[in-house]
Parts: sequence; C-alpha cells; structure tokens
Amino acid sequence: MHLIITHERADFDAVASLLGAAKLYSDAIPLIPRDVNRNVRDFLTLYWDEFNFVEFRHKPPGRISQITVVDAQYIPQIRGRNTHTRLRVIDHHAAGDNLPAQAETTLVSTGATATHLVGEIARTSQTISAIEATLLLLGIYEDTGSLTYHNTTPTDARTAAWLLERGAQLDVLRDFLHHPLTPAQTSLYNAIIKYMETLTINGRQVMVSAVQSNEHVTEISSLAHQLRDLYNPESLFLLIGFADAQNRYVQLIARSTTDAIHVGKIAETFGGGGHPRAAAAHITGAELNDIHRQLLAKLQAQVQPAATVRQIMSFRVRTVSPRQTIAAAAEMMARYGFEGFPVADGDTIVGILTRREVDRAMHHRLGKTSVAQVMHAGNISVSPDDTAEYLQTIMLREQVGQIPVVDDGKIIGVVTRTDLINLYSAATQPASRILNLSKQLQKNLSAEVLALLQTAGQLAAELDATLYIVGGFVRDLLLDRLRGDIDLVVEGDAIALANIICQKYGGRVRSHKRFGTANWITEGQVPGIERLDFVTARTEFYQHPTALPEVEQSSIKQDLHRRDFTINTLAIRLAPDRFGNLLDFYGGYQDLQREHIRVLHSLSFVEDPTRILRAIRLEQRLDFHLGRRTQEHLLNARDLLGRVSADRIFTELEYIFREAAPEKAVVRLDDLGALDAIHPALKPETPFPALCRRLRQKRDGSPWADVAPDTVHYLGLLTFSHTAEQVDELLNYLHIRNNLQKPLRQIQALKNLLPQLARAQKPGEVFGLLNLFQDTAIFVCWLAEDNPAGKKWLAEFSQSLRYVKPALNGKTLMREFGLKPSPLVGALLRKLREARLDGKISSEAEEYTMIKELLPLMNPDLR
Repeated sequence: MHLIITHERADFDAVASLLGAAKLYSDAIPLIPRDVNRNVRDFLTLYWDEFNFVEFRHKPPGRISQITVVDAQYIPQIRGRNTHTRLRVIDHHAAGDNLPAQAETTLVSTGATATHLVGEIARTSQTISAIEATLLLLGIYEDTGSLTYHNTTPTDARTAAWLLERGAQLDVLRDFLHHPLTPAQTSLYNAIIKYMETLTINGRQVMVSAVQSNEHVTEISSLAHQLRDLYNPESLFLLIGFADAQNRYVQLIARSTTDAIHVGKIAETFGGGGHPRAAAAHITGAELNDIHRQLLAKLQAQVQPAATVRQIMSFRVRTVSPRQTIAAAAEMMARYGFEGFPVADGDTIVGILTRREVDRAMHHRLGKTSVAQVMHAGNISVSPDDTAEYLQTIMLREQVGQIPVVDDGKIIGVVTRTDLINLYSAATQPASRILNLSKQLQKNLSAEVLALLQTAGQLAAELDATLYIVGGFVRDLLLDRLRGDIDLVVEGDAIALANIICQKYGGRVRSHKRFGTANWITEGQVPGIERLDFVTARTEFYQHPTALPEVEQSSIKQDLHRRDFTINTLAIRLAPDRFGNLLDFYGGYQDLQREHIRVLHSLSFVEDPTRILRAIRLEQRLDFHLGRRTQEHLLNARDLLGRVSADRIFTELEYIFREAAPEKAVVRLDDLGALDAIHPALKPETPFPALCRRLRQKRDGSPWADVAPDTVHYLGLLTFSHTAEQVDELLNYLHIRNNLQKPLRQIQALKNLLPQLARAQKPGEVFGLLNLFQDTAIFVCWLAEDNPAGKKWLAEFSQSLRYVKPALNGKTLMREFGLKPSPLVGALLRKLREARLDGKISSEAEEYTMIKELLPLMNPDLR
C-alpha cells in the first residue's frame, strides 16, 4: 500500500500537493489529515466528490510499502509502516531536522510544493479537470500571496498560467482565499492589534504581540497573514496564551520577510519549527509572560544587524559648488555619467543637484544660472552607520536618488538609489547574496600569499583606504580555473600603500604618480610573488568613439564600471572586517552562473571597439555566449573596428592567438562580420580550424617537435589561402612587426613553390628551392601541405639538408686555384653542395677533383 500524507493543520498547498502526488502515483492513497484549516475544510465540504481523497481516520489497514509526504518533511509513525517501508519527501522548503536520513527527497525552490507537482503532471501529459486545476492553483496562490510574496519564482507564475488555461476558476479562489474571520478570530485579531509592540532590534523592525485568550481560537496563522499584509514589518511574532481547567499552553506564530530574521530557528528554541520566513511552536505548560520575556531575549541574539550605509556607499564623492553654473554641472554629469551631485560649500552640504533639474534648466536656456538657484536645497545627508531603511526614508522624503554620506563633519562618500536597489535585490535573490570567498582564496593561494593579502588589507585600513582584488582573477577563482596574476585596486592612495608594504617586507617600489599606480618588486621576499601592481581606483572618459580613455581617480564602484564586461567587474574586499567578501555591483556573479558575456552599457563597443575582439576571445575561452542585447550592440558597432589604430587591433589579435584554441574566436569573429570590418585578408578559409588543430598536435620525429604554437604560426595559417598582394596589404595595414613580416611574406612565396617541390627528385634540387626560406615559413607550409612528397622534402630539408656543406670554402678555392673574389666562387661552392646532397661526392679529395673538372667548364679562361 502506498500512502500520500501531509502535515496537520493543512493549508491549500498541502492539500493541493496531495492531489498533485495522487495524479502522479495513480496507485497511491492520498490521506486528508485530521486537522485542516477552516477555508480548506469548507472547500473540501463543497467539492469532496470531485476528488479521490481518503480521510486519515479511514485509512485502510495493511502493510505500507511506501509513504510519500508532501509539503512537509516529518513522517509520523503510522500503523502498517515498518523498516522496509520506502519513504519519499517532496517539499519546497530547505532540508530541516525532521527530514529522515533514509528518505528519498525532492526539495524544490518554488513558492509552493504544488508548483513542482503540476510541472511533473504537465511533463507527463496528464489531463486534469477544471476543479482539480482550481485546487492546485489555490495551493500556489495561498503560499505565494497570489504571486506577490518574496518566495515567488517565475516557475510559479508560469504554472499558474498553465492551470488557468485548464480551467482554474478565479472566482472560487477569491471566495476561499479571502475567507471571513469568525467572531472568535475577530476578537483575537483586535486584541493582537491592541497589544502590538514595534521594536527596533539591531536596526530591524520587529513586531511582537502577546495576548491571553479566554477561548481556543483556530487558524491563528491566517491572522498572521493578514497582520503581515497590514503592517509589512520585517518580522512578526504572535504569542497567544490559552488556559482551561485541563491545560495551559502558548501558541507562537512567526512570519519574516528577510533571511536576517530566521523565524524557523527561533521557533525551534521553543520546541517548534518551520523555515526562514514562516514558523510556529506549541509551548505546553508555559506562562505567556515568561515566553514573552524569553522571546525578546532570543530576538536580541538571533536578529542579524541591518545593512548600513557603509556597506553599500561609494567613497570619493564628487561635489559641485553652489556658485558653479548649471552648464558646468551639466558638463560634469555628461563626463562622469552621474544622475546628480551633492552641492557643498566647503564641507557643508547645502543641497542636492539632480539631472532632472539640470535638464529642465538647460531646456529653458538657463545654463549660466548658478547651481544654488536650481538645486534641491537643504543639508541632506546620512551617516555611514545609518541603516538602509533610514536611507530609503530620506530618499522618499526628499525625492532624490543620491545622498551624500557625512562622518565627523566631512563628506566621505555618496549612496545612490541604485545601491539601495542592489541591496534589496541581493536580499531576495539567493544567487546574488553577499558571498565570502575566503575559503576559495585559502584553497588556491599559498599560505605566504594569503598572509600577504591579509596584511596588505590591514595596512590599507590603517591608511583609511580599502584594498580589493579585481578583474579576471576573481572571475577565474569563482569558475575554479584560476590563471594569471593578482590585480589590486586601492580605494585610496595606492602609492602610499605600496611603499608601506615595501617597508615591511623589503624589495623596491616603482611608482607613477600621474596615474596613481605602483609596482612592488618583491625581490624574493614573498615566495610565489615576483611583483604586485597597486592601482588607485579610477574612472575613464572617452572624448569620441575609438579614442583612448582619459583617466581620473574615483571610487571602487566607478573603477569596476569602466571594465569591459560584467563578469570582469567582480572584486574581493581585503579589509580586515570583511576579508573575502565579494563585491558585485553590476550582476557579474549571476552572469557567470548563466554563462553570459554582457557589456555594462549600450555604448560600450562604441567607446572601445576592441572590446568586440575581447568579448569573443573570452566567450570562446570560457565556452560562454554573448547576451542577446550585447550581441546586438556588437553588431551595431563592428564597423568602428576599421577606425581603431592598427597597433591596438594587432595587440588584441595577439591575445587571441595566445588562447588554447584561437581558431574558435577567429571563426566566431568572422561569423559576426568583425574581421571583414578590420581587413578582408583576416577572413579564415575552410581549412583554417583544422590546420590550427594540426599545429597543436604532437610532432614527434619531425624537426619541429619542440616548437610551441605562436602568433606567427597562426597568422601564417590564417593568411595561407590568400594572395601575396592581400597579405602585403594586411601587413602594412596592421603595422605588423618586421620580425613577423618576413616569415609571413616568405610563406606566400614558398606556397607557390610547393607543387614544384612535390615533383623534386633530388636533394640538391630541394635545397635550391628552400635554401633562402626561414624555418618558420617552412614549418607553416609543412603544416598546410597535404602532398606527402612535398611534406617529406620540407621536413627533410629542415632536419638535415639545410645543414649539408662542402668541406672546401671560398678562401680555400681562391688560394688553391688562384681564383679572385667573384660570382664564380659562389657558383662552384653551390655545385659542391649539390653534389654532396645528391651523393655524388662524399670526401674533400672528391671535392678537389670535382673543382678541377668544373673550372675549365665554368671559366673559359682556364680551358
């Protein structure tokens, strides 16, 4: 016998899950628990005959082969269950202490358990009736607050739509989800409101009400739902004391809207349980006042501190003077991309200037008007220790999106509406929560390097600065494919920090004051680190498309914003109090998980078209894909590649050729039309990918067994199928270095000789064809040549033929035979080499004999 069960005091998701599981397990018996919520009971009374439910008290006798529990994890001892009974749990909550170790588990992250089961029903193409669809939708709507609660997922919404398409009746949902309160519930509801306390614990709003009831009231959880919707607190705790002649107990109901107040853990301390956002406890033999005091004490210990302005603000704020003109402020907004500026007279905040005000003033041609006449006046600021909730209150009250942060009378930074949105997004999206990467750093770095980073972070803090690891190192650490150096950014004085570290460890520092950078050469003081580069946080400006950027000192947030792609905007904080915390202002972590390459703004490729080449290089290296909008931006900007300086283009091409499989990026760039925008001779022909793979294969036994793939090899293979004229144009266009130009031109010349080489019969003939070519050109042609005879001669020439020389030299010939310096001497030596190669002679004596025979034939004066 297979039973499907759920928890007592069953709500609609519990009963809907019974139905969903019964649809999937047609031989199972869905048991309605003894105690169900009143609105559920009323629904079942009306529609009982539409379902195959069995009341728990009518459970058939006999051995139970399997128990499937839905929307719960506790499996009670039921008559007929034994050690051989198979246990299965299907729930939408995280694993709890009640989860049996031997149970098969399906724990999903949807807003309701019914959502998952409906998905399985749809996958197996089962049909459902309109009333079944209605019950299933009741389960989803009740547990997700009609798709409005924080735990609602896109899957819940799609499933709700699927059920509506199958006849789910919204008017029935409306009747049973908004059930009127009973007189007893109404009386208790009013008492709860009367005794409600609003507390601020660790910066968070907590509402607590303790009420003694003279009668037993059921379904207090529905009151908690209504009170949460009414007050919208971060957490709500209801303590309802009941007492009669037989017993005394306190019912605890708790709800939370934030993981910082884990009501499940708090309820567990009273013998109850639940999950982070909803929990309950039945405390027998307890006095209400005692439980109230205990709860307040536990809240002080359990409630995590609220996020503060310091955690989300940006340091190094830019301000405008009240005496500046609106035109000057508008120019600053365009330059820095800000939506507003604090207005400061010295260290005193006198107002906020927003883009909206500037735009209006410029529209009315008031560019020469002073900022003071247009700004939002007032000393509007927050402190770094203010909570995010207080910050939100100030923003709403003042209707501004940027608030300066003031500490000890000094303006130290700014916090924006976007910072607040990102914070709240992080609180509701598990993938975006603050991650700490200390363990990953410990795993991937030596103890000496890790200790150095911790010390550097401490020394930076002593300078009132903050040190970060940024860029590709962070990306690759998260992908568990670490490569490359550690890049450090200092929100403060990078040069000063580098000098202090050098004083502590030794070595020497090279600094560049103009750029705010310093290179610490360790001189062996730290094993595994030859040098560390410290860069002051900065921002960039582009005067026109394709121009090189202008740089200014800035905050870490702006420094990260200047980077090319979101996955490269991640940073690790090295401050002592938050060492290892991941900074993710621009969604880079989520893009890593989605395997997306995404630019930060729509003009990214316009500002710097070489990012097109970097985007594809990274896409192919990581096996990611361009985001849809990013690809659109790329295609719109690709023609600008023709306006970028040749040096910058070739630098990016060299980076591509250093990849493990550069042909993937080259082919992808060609598919996107990017190579044509640079030069037609960069277009790869069909054999190119196969030739690149051949280049990387083992070449044991060949003259090039130890030759590592290089830029010149890939370029030679890429241009092999083009004409010499096209290649000349390309070399001149890209200003390719002379040491690369010669072999690339030779490849074109040698390519035309390959048919003749394949027909060669003697080594001397081969030497005559190949003698003037560099080994690089011969190697590339060997890779590209498919004719076995030609391939054999190329390898043999490189391996041995090119090193064959006659024993006699020019000086000997002139001395022994009375010759003067002339082309004749060279011609005689070539004849000797050819004879040696073809096996006609093999000794110095034979060379003398041959010269004596050749001289009369080649020099008429000696006949």
